[in-house]
Amino acid sequence: MAGFGRVVLVMVVATVMMLTIVSADPDLLQDLCVADLTSGVKVNGFACKSNVTAEDFFFAGLANAGATNTTTGSLVTAANVEKIPGLNTLGVSLSRIDYAPGGLNPPHTHPRATEIVFVLEGELYVGFITTANVLISKSIKKGEIFTFPKGLVHFQKNNGKVPASVIAAFNSQLPGTQSIAVTLFGASPPVPDDVLTKAFQVDTKEVEKIKSKFAPKK
Repeated sequence: MAGFGRVVLVMVVATVMMLTIVSADPDLLQDLCVADLTSGVKVNGFACKSNVTAEDFFFAGLANAGATNTTTGSLVTAANVEKIPGLNTLGVSLSRIDYAPGGLNPPHTHPRATEIVFVLEGELYVGFITTANVLISKSIKKGEIFTFPKGLVHFQKNNGKVPASVIAAFNSQLPGTQSIAVTLFGASPPVPDDVLTKAFQVDTKEVEKIKSKFAPKK
């Protein structure tokens, strides 16, 4: 438990340093604005609620590893404003990502945030791709950090034979995630087949086969 406490301290310091350098979300204009997640008011963020408690600033969901028996062998547990209403307007959030041996956090982007990951356990092959189609990649292990620039496609893969996990920090209360495969092949309504066949230079049967794997669950 002491080891986990040190990890949390390191991540908090790293997050504060990151926020000092650059802030993705707008600056707050008051002490706090705890999100009213039930409000129908549409603003750039969430409307504030008046009955604030300590629980609005607390979340215990990152303490334990998540189940990685998914199709990709990874699981992301988010600690964003939807889980911690007190993060509203503060421009920061965390996630825990757990990976089975061989598990992959598939190529994706965060349109509203830069990401920095701290390896809790294991060893990962990580990378991002620039707009010039240059892959920047590296193997990182326990105690090491890697950064993914805002908006660029990136991924993490556990090439080891044991489980791995990271804590990820973002300079946004709700960074958003667009998984490349799910976005293109699992959209609703679907992206037209002729768009995908031309983009990926494959035939319609192949597109339909891939779409069937990402069809929205009903």
